[in-house]
Amino acid sequence: MKKQERCIRILDALQIAIPSAETELRYQNPYELLVAVILSAQCTDKRVNIVTPPLFERFPTPAHLQTADFDTVFDYIRSISFPNNKARHLIGMADRLMKVYGGQVPDNIEHLVSLPGVGRKTANVIVSVVYGQAAMAVDTHVFRVSQRLGLAKGTTPLEIEKQLMKIIPPDRVPDAHHLLILHGRYTCLARNPKCQECAVYDLCNWKNKKLRNQDPISSELTKSKKKSLA
Repeated sequence: MKKQERCIRILDALQIAIPSAETELRYQNPYELLVAVILSAQCTDKRVNIVTPPLFERFPTPAHLQTADFDTVFDYIRSISFPNNKARHLIGMADRLMKVYGGQVPDNIEHLVSLPGVGRKTANVIVSVVYGQAAMAVDTHVFRVSQRLGLAKGTTPLEIEKQLMKIIPPDRVPDAHHLLILHGRYTCLARNPKCQECAVYDLCNWKNKKLRNQDPISSELTKSKKKSLA
């Protein structure tokens, strides 16, 4: 089976298992999503969704955030990872957004990555979710899951992104991004993957996947026995 064919079959199976695959960040406009994605770096969406409502109430537009002082923004996001850097990034992002883009969130990668706190992953999320473009944001979940499934192989997010973009049909890229993230977040976990519940178990190429119909302890005993006989 060719890799692209496997990829489509995997996406089809995940689509059935996760019929409503979309970002779990809560937002009402492109500006709010941009802020939320910046805050979500190395932080859970759940925590971000707790922090952003009062933040958006205080700073509802880029113009409001542009003139904010550091200490005030910091107080709103202090429970987020790396609040010092992110507070500076948010104010700087809003300032550039107002001065260069008239307060409008850009619709292309080049302009987005010119904003403070916005890397390629964040830019890909924005153009994909907001503007419906074929862009693959590779976070830790996509990075892990795509390699376990045998869809891509590499040491950097950019390498994984380029390989995935070659085998995923353009019209399916936005959904594929969310499917891989959610599969990694809730099933294909980093430390204790739920292989028993995996919708793409039979299509998975990961050599360490747990055997079906066995509990984790039995699975490890089976592996140990095989090693002793080798």
